[in-house]
Amino acid sequence: MIVQIFGVKSSQATRAAERFFRERRATIQLVDLHKKPMAPGEIKRFIDRFTLAALVDRENPAIKYLRLSDADLLAKIERDPKLLHLPLVRAANRLSIGHDEQSWKAMLP
Repeated sequence: MIVQIFGVKSSQATRAAERFFRERRATIQLVDLHKKPMAPGEIKRFIDRFTLAALVDRENPAIKYLRLSDADLLAKIERDPKLLHLPLVRAANRLSIGHDEQSWKAMLP
């Protein structure tokens, strides 16, 4: 099974997820969102499971006080992936957002 980690290299939580799965010898595919944005289908998969509001880090000063439509918010996320609760992790049909070791353990065979 391949575990996909969507995040940015400078994110401590992304590095923690990468370390977690490497220590357990899982095959990982790290997608650096600064180099390659998430495909619309991938974003939709996470939104369908968790909602857009759950994916966005509303404590981030860049968007904390902004009132944006969903379309504008998605466009802003594509330009600046650090606005998301990182990392976004996917293994088969299991998804998790943020630093969530309980969900990560459930993803392992």
